[in-house]
Order: sequence, then C-alpha cells, then structure tokens
Amino acid sequence: MLWRVRATLPDRPGALAALAQECGSAGVNIVGFQAFPDVEQVTDELVVRTPEDWAAGDLVALVERAGATRVVASPCSEDALVDQPTRYVEAARAVLEQPASFPDVVAHLFDADVHPGDEPQDVMEMSVGEVQVQVRRTAPFTAVERNRGAAMADLVSDVLGRERPAFAPSGGRRMGSGAVPTYVVEGPRVTALADGVAVGRAVVTPTPEDPAVHTIDLEVDVAWQRRGIGTKLLGEGARVARGLGAAEVVLTTAHDNRAVMPMVLAAGMRGRIRMAGETLTVRISVTELRPREE
Repeated sequence: MLWRVRATLPDRPGALAALAQECGSAGVNIVGFQAFPDVEQVTDELVVRTPEDWAAGDLVALVERAGATRVVASPCSEDALVDQPTRYVEAARAVLEQPASFPDVVAHLFDADVHPGDEPQDVMEMSVGEVQVQVRRTAPFTAVERNRGAAMADLVSDVLGRERPAFAPSGGRRMGSGAVPTYVVEGPRVTALADGVAVGRAVVTPTPEDPAVHTIDLEVDVAWQRRGIGTKLLGEGARVARGLGAAEVVLTTAHDNRAVMPMVLAAGMRGRIRMAGETLTVRISVTELRPREE
C-alpha cells in the first residue's frame, strides 16, 4: 500500500539516516522523496510502500520514533511517483490553456483541496490580481511551496493581463452597428441596451440561505461579448445588490468560461474563485461599494 508522509526533521547530520533506518527495520520501503528546507529544520515528503494491514497511525508512530514532528500520513496512488518537475510543467501548461482552472490545478499540485475540511487545516492564499484563491490541507504548507504557489499565481496574472484589454469597459466607444450601449436598472435587473435592443442583462437575486448573499445571473449576447459589457453589468449588478443589503455576491458559470476571471479583474473587485467539477464559482465582496444611486 502506498502512503504519502509529511514530517519535520531537525536540520542536522544523520536525521534522515535515522528515519531511513526505522523504515528499513519495519519493512517500509521509501519509493519517493523530496525535501523542503527551512532555516533550522527540514520538511520531508516521503512516498512509502507498507504492508496492506498498516494504518496511518502506524506510520505516524514509526516516523516519530525517528525524531520527526508534525507528522501527517495519508494514502496515495501511483500518481505520487510522477517526477515533481514534470508535475509543475504540466500544471503550468494546464493553467496557460485555461486560467480559470487555477484553483483546481494548484490544489491537485499541492495535494490540497479548495473546500474546507472537518479537521484543522493549513491555508495557502494566492492572489491573481484582486482575486483571492485559497487551498487547504491537513499537512502544513512549507515556505518553498508557498513560493511556488505565488509563482503560479503570477503566471495566471501575466496571462490574464494580456487578455484584459479585450474585457475593459468600453466607455463611449461605438460598437456593432454604431450603437453605444446604455444600462437601465429596473429593480433587481440591469439591462444593456444598444439602439433599444437588449444585448445583455444581469439579474440580482437574494439567496434563501443567507440574505446577505445575492446571486448575479449575467448574460451577454454572443455578438456583443468581449466588449466590456459583462464587466459593466457585473459592476452595476454588484451595486444593485449592495443597495438591497448584500455583503457578498456570487457569480456561477461553466468551468471553461475564460471570460470570468478577466471580467472580475477589469471590474476592480475583490473575489474568491473556486472550481468544483463543471462549475466555476466567484464570490465577490461588495461591502466597499456604494449602493447604486437612483
């Protein structure tokens, strides 16, 4: 049976040898290893193969006998044996192809999750522009991993930075047949009109579970996309929600919608993005927005 083990060892000669000896004496085979050095200690990650009847507690006890602390053991698959540089290159490629997949890609890369768990967890937060992405896991993140996560976030920021001009608000720029879109607010609905024809809309709805959280259903006609209309509708819809008493708005779309993250960035809002299966969810705080003036 394969296990992934995280353990903190003192940074002194022989510490790793003692751990290897304990494993050898117990019939545990170390088949993968990487180290995350710090100033006075080293966090080691081992992939080990044990007899089938071993449990996590058996491994924790074994590693602690070798002088390790903060030991976490969890079952893993053969995927854990993939070369680490290869994993990072593949992760970077996935993010470049689909920037909105960043939360799930990074969570998989660091054996973490985007959802809070029942047990105490360490949290790593990364910033893509004003969008905050969090992943968490039981084993503490090392300084090396946090630096790697920040580098991945910078990569996404660079990619989206090149795309943002296409999503920037259009202002007075004429588009399509020459019309300048106007935005009409009627109650919880914001409609983008071009020559009197609706080309986009945002509908604000309070959630039954929490009146402080409102959803925004946003739609832009295909022929009018990538022209800043979605960004403007999101901003106006967020202000409408604020006026209705919302502290946070939620935007849900398909996982492969490349427009969402640039749109949030162009709107100048702080959000938290999460992917779950085929769904991409963005939660945006609106407490700093002024309610829309009638």
